[in-house]
Amino acid sequence: MKTRRAEGGTVEADAHPTPRWLESVRVRDWMKPDPVVVRADAPIGVAADLLRTHHVRHLPAVDAAGRLVGIVTDRDLRQVVFDRVVQEALGDTAAALAAFTVRDIMTWGALTVRPGTDLRAAASLMRERRIGALPVVHEGRVVGILSETDVLAALEKFLGDRVTTIRPLRALSIGEPYDYGFPLPGQGDPRTTEGTVD
Repeated sequence: MKTRRAEGGTVEADAHPTPRWLESVRVRDWMKPDPVVVRADAPIGVAADLLRTHHVRHLPAVDAAGRLVGIVTDRDLRQVVFDRVVQEALGDTAAALAAFTVRDIMTWGALTVRPGTDLRAAASLMRERRIGALPVVHEGRVVGILSETDVLAALEKFLGDRVTTIRPLRALSIGEPYDYGFPLPGQGDPRTTEGTVD
């Protein structure tokens, strides 16, 4: 605990400890390695089965060579099944729905990160683009997936370790500095301007 000299010459203890800065944490430390993937030319029933049996909400979609081409989510599947326009076009035939492939419903050109990407930059990207997961790619191959659940687990650990101050990402080029939702020091919140987040 630091001490400082108050008016009148007395020395009193500083009420707040010195902030501990959060060092750079990489995506590789929090991603799920070797995620379940689906071929883009697979029927949507295959994607639905993979989502259900592996208890995941996001499937990177790959081509025949194993390169990432997109991502399909449980929401994509629900929209196809319950979309009025699709229902009207298909009528009541389940066989017509089964003819859809992953490439027909997936998001093409999914946003990705590398294993060495700073976790805070990945979290910022997910927040700004409002996406629930990022495929982690190395040399064109999917090596992991980082979901919002993984980011929350990291945040829980950091806060559990009593991180008292979060270093702003001023050096990174993704949008505004991101601080896990807490006001940046010096911006009016007494908890952070004094160096502690309760």
